[in-house]
Amino acid sequence: MLTGLWHALTFLTTLPAPAAPFAAHSMARAARWFPAVGLVIGVVLAAASWSLAQLWPPLVGGVLLTIGWAGLTGLLHLDGLADCCDGLLPPLARERRLEIMRDPRLGAFGVTGLTLALLLKVGLVASLIENWPALLLAPVWARWLILPAARLPLARPGGMGASFASGMSRWDLLPALVLPLLLTAVTGLSQWLVWPAAAAAAAAAWFVTRLAIARLGGVTGDVFGALIELSELAFLLVMAIS
Repeated sequence: MLTGLWHALTFLTTLPAPAAPFAAHSMARAARWFPAVGLVIGVVLAAASWSLAQLWPPLVGGVLLTIGWAGLTGLLHLDGLADCCDGLLPPLARERRLEIMRDPRLGAFGVTGLTLALLLKVGLVASLIENWPALLLAPVWARWLILPAARLPLARPGGMGASFASGMSRWDLLPALVLPLLLTAVTGLSQWLVWPAAAAAAAAAWFVTRLAIARLGGVTGDVFGALIELSELAFLLVMAIS
């Protein structure tokens, strides 16, 4: 039963997980555990933020926590964001966009987008360094939002995104939604901003997928990475409202 969770942990994080046999359908099963992996990431971030807040000023804590956040996810989603900036933003033909997104080299759009995203994340994390519920929930919602996106057409049927999207059904979405909804409902008793923050994360995910469909004809693994990064930023941006 937990095989999917171990695969999800191995795929989405650099945390150690028990070895589990891998089959063609393994990633589809793992995807159902993505919100749970988001909770694991959120718990680590929340605990680290409390410790950093006791030792350093908010800006230093924000920088250190952002570095740790990137390391915890193995730069996987940041790489997808950079590739999407290079492939989706310049005026190019569809095939050229896909070719650029497969290229391991980083272009000007990717460098700029990645730099701006990291600067914004540092600022938001610094302002929320003592607001552990925000840091707990952002990764949970971002990873659930991949699931409805995985139901969209694929731009590259043989790509990494297809490995779990092909086995996803609409019935996988609802059980996985229980965790983010439950956590948000509990947190919302003391911080009502978590609801508009979740809506902002969903809006960011919608924007990323619409842009990908318009310019690529579908979604890819890189698009899922960009979706995670931008929906996390959108969630934190609303939570940082004073």
